[in-house]
Amino acid sequence: MRLRNVAGSREAIAQSRFVVQNPKERKNKWRELFGNSNPLQIEIGMGKGRFIMDMARLHPEINYIGIEKFSSVLIRGIQKMEKEELPNLYFIRMDAEELTDVFGEGEVNKIYLNFSDPWPKDRHAKRRLPSREFLNRYRTILTKEGNLEFKTDNQDLFAFALEELEPAGWQLDKITHDLHHDTKMMEENVMTEYEERFSSMGNPICKYIISAIRSGTEKNS
Repeated sequence: MRLRNVAGSREAIAQSRFVVQNPKERKNKWRELFGNSNPLQIEIGMGKGRFIMDMARLHPEINYIGIEKFSSVLIRGIQKMEKEELPNLYFIRMDAEELTDVFGEGEVNKIYLNFSDPWPKDRHAKRRLPSREFLNRYRTILTKEGNLEFKTDNQDLFAFALEELEPAGWQLDKITHDLHHDTKMMEENVMTEYEERFSSMGNPICKYIISAIRSGTEKNS
């Protein structure tokens, strides 16, 4: 589900100080943007920004970047930031396929995927954000101890995501097929707009936390 085109959104995004306009020039230099050496976490497909803004508000000791490729959606996040500026949060308008052009090796501590587009047709499997193709990109930019959190109400997409882990060389750290009835995994849960809507309809929310399997040499490097 996407918003219709919003007139003037691209122009507003291009002029916004909350949006990094030339992200590829920031590769391996994100600490300079924030002016500190705090951990960096990113959300891919941030939507209107509720989740990433709540996280930035709750954790001022962490730097956040929200990534969204649709201007008509990203503009909503910018409008929220104009009302409440958060110094540890910036946005990028880009496609997730460009991740390794924007972030250096081991530059990101955590990745969030929330209610990603399921791309239901088999021929589009490589476009799914939990696919092995994207997992390979995530492995490159994550720190050795970094991990990825994925939430969805789409049972087929979640099943697909689980099947992709072993071929891509990732391990399952935590999992639930009904997040809102899992007391332990709900302790620090921050909801997205979609999550609130879907859970209120009675849809169970699936979630996993995964980390890349590293070789002994890689872990100690």
